[in-house]
Amino acid sequence: MNNSDIDVYEVLNDLAKRRGFYWISYEIYGGVSGLYDFGPIGVLIKRNIMNEWINNMVYNCDLIVEIETPIITPRVVLQASGHEEHFTDPVVECTKCGRVFRADHLIEEKTGLNVEGAVLEELHRIIIENRIKCPECGGELSKPDKALLLFKTEIGPFKGIEGYIRPEAAQGMFVSFKHVLNAVRNRLPLGIAQIGRVGRNEISPRQGLIRLREFTIMEFEFFFDPEESFKEVMEIMDSRTAEEELYVLTISDKDRDIDKPSKYTTIELINEKIVKNPWLAYWMARGNIFLKEIGIPGDLIKFEEKYPWERAHYSEQTFDQLVYTKKFKWIEVAGYSYRTKYDLDRHMKYSNADLTYFKKYDKPLEKRIIKVIPNIDILKNIAGDKIGLIIDKIKNIDQEILLNTLREGKCVKIDDYCLDREAFIVKEEIVKIHGEKIIPHVVEPSFGLERLFYVVLENSLTITQDNKIVLRLKPSIAPYQVAVFPLVTGREGVREKITRISRTIYNELLKARIRAYYDDEGSIGKRYVRADEIGIPYAITVDYQTIEDKTVTIRFRDTREQIRVSLEQLYDKILELLGLKHSIKIEI
Repeated sequence: MNNSDIDVYEVLNDLAKRRGFYWISYEIYGGVSGLYDFGPIGVLIKRNIMNEWINNMVYNCDLIVEIETPIITPRVVLQASGHEEHFTDPVVECTKCGRVFRADHLIEEKTGLNVEGAVLEELHRIIIENRIKCPECGGELSKPDKALLLFKTEIGPFKGIEGYIRPEAAQGMFVSFKHVLNAVRNRLPLGIAQIGRVGRNEISPRQGLIRLREFTIMEFEFFFDPEESFKEVMEIMDSRTAEEELYVLTISDKDRDIDKPSKYTTIELINEKIVKNPWLAYWMARGNIFLKEIGIPGDLIKFEEKYPWERAHYSEQTFDQLVYTKKFKWIEVAGYSYRTKYDLDRHMKYSNADLTYFKKYDKPLEKRIIKVIPNIDILKNIAGDKIGLIIDKIKNIDQEILLNTLREGKCVKIDDYCLDREAFIVKEEIVKIHGEKIIPHVVEPSFGLERLFYVVLENSLTITQDNKIVLRLKPSIAPYQVAVFPLVTGREGVREKITRISRTIYNELLKARIRAYYDDEGSIGKRYVRADEIGIPYAITVDYQTIEDKTVTIRFRDTREQIRVSLEQLYDKILELLGLKHSIKIEI
């Protein structure tokens, strides 16, 4: 069968159930749309993708640290962040059957029009003009309205405080910014990373793993001084990242009806100012490298710049990272947003907390300032024993306001006193300024783990000429890296020896932190099929010849080629095949 002729989605769903990848949650009760369970194999693949992300995007950069914050969020936090006001989608309800649909998605399905970000009145007009009805029963649709996508909860029993399940991991990182800044000895740039579950009360989730109500997000907030960003990016960027080629579709392209992305290097994105901040381009390049590392071909990845009305309320510029799939065409797997100082600024206003960074100057600056101080002798005559109270109130008046009042010839009113110019001493001082407080800017790369899981599976799925399913996962992503198969037919004494050797190999692989899988059930052919279907790249077979000459067979999943190696060489050979055999050369 030709791979282009198969329904990848149906094959994957069937494989997922049979082999323990994923299935609809609460299925025995009819299931709940937008919620999925991940089985024994699916959990392993997800975790391996997660580990690759954190190794590629976080642990190999000493500018980023990882934290963990709660999924339950007090309401005030999401009021401050703007989510309670802006985290909505347009919905319509069928007046006949009562089903609810996301209005812009329904319009796109029926007309092909992309109306994301359109106002409610415009959506209603399009529905009326195109005579769009309920796709389930054909009933009339209501006027579009806004639906809040936050899951509500109550923190504490009885009269607990209102809260939400977090829709993103970001706010926990923003409100913890000062603690982390102190922990890393007050340095910028600083990335704060987090992997965790989030909830979005989607209107009518479909498309399997692509649109979920609960999912895992992998993201970090990267804080920096915008005045230093170009210099800092140039200092940290290696040649691979600088020369990484990205396919980018800009707003300018879309305005000119160009739908094919252009190819840019990271340096070109920065120098041609296609991105508004160099750090945004840097992390887009690193994200592109990461996707290729987990098995997505570069020509199936593109970045699309979002229009202002498509962007989240906190973003000044956003690029979606999309992967082409056979089932869903282009789907977003990550978003890169330039959040500026929006979040820190809002949380400072709502909480009165100081979330600034003290930027030290290389050399102190000398600045001439004018100070207005109380004239004690004059104030004694005016206020008598109330002088202390008057002086305290003068100190609470902004110096600039005080000076301007006196320059205009007006008196300063405090309680029943009207203090004129003689009640103050105005003098100039030269002070040394060692730094200033700034509110850092932020860029955010944010990845959806379940979507990455799907695109990795789809790109790995192959149907062979003899109609066998092979999941060609990279060894770093595969649920198991090596399978161990004993040939258990034959004389009883021989079987026991083969089993003992196989178990020894399996246990030694586990001790060496190599993900190994043991299977002694059924024919060797059926065991190969099972291993291929869940993506195990290499299989070790222990047979009768092993007893005679201490050699085993290693089978390669993708080619079905087999080689014979000695037990002494087996461990080194497996390390070589898995790409885990490294040498470190340090030159001084």
